[in-house]
Amino acid sequence: MSKTQKITLTETELLRALKARESVAAEALYDMYSSSLYGIIFRIVQHDEIAEDLLQEVFVKIWNSFPSFDAEKGRLFTWMANIARNLSIDKLRSKDFRNNSKNQDIENTVNFIDEQRNTAINPDTLGIKELVSQLKPEQKSILDLVYFRGYTHVEVADELGLPLGTVKTRLRMAITTLRKFFN
Repeated sequence: MSKTQKITLTETELLRALKARESVAAEALYDMYSSSLYGIIFRIVQHDEIAEDLLQEVFVKIWNSFPSFDAEKGRLFTWMANIARNLSIDKLRSKDFRNNSKNQDIENTVNFIDEQRNTAINPDTLGIKELVSQLKPEQKSILDLVYFRGYTHVEVADELGLPLGTVKTRLRMAITTLRKFFN
């Protein structure tokens, strides 16, 4: 069943319903204030997905913190807007947000570049397989499984019956050897 009509209450009715922890209060809060609070959040974080996640956090915080709301100190919307603003600023200041904003999604970037240049990478035309054939057999087999067949390091260790550390060391040595060919 789709919800077509939004719930609207007066501020007094909403405050009473929130105080009584009625479910209609949560619905009315969302219907009446979600777009305004989303706008506040989005202006600060400038990312749709993050703004949507933060909006949900804001409503949870409003619901859980409502007993601390004092109507004599200000309007409900002002209090909620401050919660939205503060959570958004906290998100911007978080180490996780700063790190994610520095990182680009490599898959999308590589695919975009390939589409723009209309290129496809073929290891045979680059001569990579010939270079790999010059590696030691134990390095070559691990490199083949990881890079040409898409195995994870754990899967390679299981496939070859080797300890995971040995697989990683041999792979690192193989890559180091290949780098020497390019320098």
